[in-house]
Amino acid sequence: MTYVVSNLHGCFEKFTRLLKEIRFTDNDVMYVLGDIVDMGEEPMELLCDLSMRFNVIPILGDCDYRALRLLTELDKLLRDGGAPDPEILGEMTAWIGEGGAKTMEGFKALDDDMKEGVLEYLSDMSLYEEVEAGGKRYLLLHAGIADFDPATPLEDYMPEDFIREALDPDTPYFDDVTVVAGHVPTYTLPNAEKGRIYRGEGCILIDCGAAFDEPLGCLCLENGREFYVS
Repeated sequence: MTYVVSNLHGCFEKFTRLLKEIRFTDNDVMYVLGDIVDMGEEPMELLCDLSMRFNVIPILGDCDYRALRLLTELDKLLRDGGAPDPEILGEMTAWIGEGGAKTMEGFKALDDDMKEGVLEYLSDMSLYEEVEAGGKRYLLLHAGIADFDPATPLEDYMPEDFIREALDPDTPYFDDVTVVAGHVPTYTLPNAEKGRIYRGEGCILIDCGAAFDEPLGCLCLENGREFYVS
């Protein structure tokens, strides 16, 4: 089966319970639609666990994008010493205040080889994935497609275009492809059921707010079945 989750945000315990709930095996595939790190208690433990799973495919989120940039700078400081650039220091301070503290602490606790592996894993994340399952076509991404133009090939967009602007659930982007995204907790959407996956016009939004004491939602693409772990 093909499963999709999003915005895990360091909720490692919820994620491991979800794997048991769906009976995830080596024959299954899971796509994680970004924002693996920050906010939760165990972002680095979660990131390291995912990096060891050959059948879990990460897609870049805005939190992962920021973590990659700032952890790369932090790694240089830890290796070379010296004072950080004031601008970078300001960004790190803001990041810590916005949920990045656990991510930074977890990274600093790793040995050099594991730090290198984490940075490589983050840098290799896809911007989007195109998937066929259950006789349907899906486009999996983190947030949306900024300045969307149906005539523009996906590969022509910039990385930031997939992570900075939320999907509009009332706009059908494609005729024959369903877009699946996270980024925005579904409880913030009008008419959405709190803590549940939301189905819009040609799209499905699956960030149920796991980092905000709401369930972690998971969608099976073959049959549309929804799973939730509180």
